[in-house]
Amino acid sequence: MPRAGLDAGTVTAAAATLADEEGLAGLAMNAVAARLGVKTPSLYKHVEGIADLTRRIAILAADELGDELRDALQGRSGRDALGAAAQTVRSYVRRHPGRYDATVGIRPDGPHDPLAIALDRTLGSFAAALHGYTLDPADEVHALRMLRSVLHGFATIEASGGFQMATDVDPSLTWIVGFLDHGFLSIENKAVR
Repeated sequence: MPRAGLDAGTVTAAAATLADEEGLAGLAMNAVAARLGVKTPSLYKHVEGIADLTRRIAILAADELGDELRDALQGRSGRDALGAAAQTVRSYVRRHPGRYDATVGIRPDGPHDPLAIALDRTLGSFAAALHGYTLDPADEVHALRMLRSVLHGFATIEASGGFQMATDVDPSLTWIVGFLDHGFLSIENKAVR
């Protein structure tokens, strides 16, 4: 019989916190069980194993990031929206490196997979950051991929300590946002011509 108060959501939340503290690569069922004060076999009443748990963490992270982006982008457009998106992704990856790592390289099983739905919410928020620009519809997917790639790259490199130069990182992010804004405006102007 499952322990009262223990369910898939509780197990996922504990595992996500553990992944943030220890790193996703070190996540193990016995560590999650210890965190919850139960024996490891009892977890299997709620999740199928480490792969299922990692997938659940990815869904949690995509939902959380999508919500944070949605909230940060409310009433913003153009460069202001890009800056808010950049700071939101950066902040999320700093606070939740393990759960964000779970989203990297994982693929949905189809359009109705909860992972697909969660990732679509996040992508929808990135797309909202581009709404202030009049992009040619043929360029929208490219702009979305670039924005996501740049913000992901910056945040993950920073979180892993990859920026070794002595220069403060904040002005670099501001510079990147300005560069993206200039680029999107440039594409916008070409589309209008």
